[in-house]
Amino acid sequence: MPTYCLVVEYDGTDFHGFQFQPQLRTVAGTLEGALCALFHAEISIAAAGRTDAGVHATGQVISFKSPRQFPIERLPIALNATLPHDVSVREAAFAEKGFSARFDAYERIYEYIILNRPMPSAVLRRWTHHVHRPIDDELLARIGQEYVGTHDFLAFCGVLPEFGGTERTVNSFEVERHGDLLRVRIAAEGFLHRMVRIAIGTAIEIATHRRPPDEIPTIIGSKDRRRAGYTAPASGLYLAGVRYRTFDSYARPELAYSGT
Repeated sequence: MPTYCLVVEYDGTDFHGFQFQPQLRTVAGTLEGALCALFHAEISIAAAGRTDAGVHATGQVISFKSPRQFPIERLPIALNATLPHDVSVREAAFAEKGFSARFDAYERIYEYIILNRPMPSAVLRRWTHHVHRPIDDELLARIGQEYVGTHDFLAFCGVLPEFGGTERTVNSFEVERHGDLLRVRIAAEGFLHRMVRIAIGTAIEIATHRRPPDEIPTIIGSKDRRRAGYTAPASGLYLAGVRYRTFDSYARPELAYSGT
């Protein structure tokens, strides 16, 4: 039975998250519905990341099995002809036997895009987080390095995982500005529920000088969610890429507005 691997993009604004939920519009439900119609069989997908409601993706990866051999070069075309405008398939390939989009990933890359200017944007509100206070870019980058490494991120966790602990290893934290747009890229093997958004919200509070600049180690050590900052909105978050032994799905989230 062949295993299929797809790279998927979506605008998460009008979805109730990725994971299938009865009676709610989700990314998984939409994809599985299109696949079932195309393959004339029940299809269940595995995903590299279960993004929350409102979170976007440019490099989400899913895998599934089907006894039907569908021409792989035609699969993205056929699916995109039936999928709604806010989700699309960018690439498709056959994967090796036993491949899982979730369990075979060794790194996930999230990007968070901030519109940093006094006034909000009606055009970019769905795809960025507006912060009206000036952000100190150098301080934000320095704060981010406090997250890098292996730590217990319980203070940055929304809902506790069903299995395993709250220790995670962050591989990198990078900051890049283009005019009014500030891009934060954070990579790790895996993340806790809302970990990226809480980490970003806390870092923003420090980088806008509303918290002491050396507070991150104290917050991590406290293991207390109440000590961390606000949860940054889902609108600015993108699952930008997933890395595997044989390929990398990363695609930089691009916005038409340059901020200059």
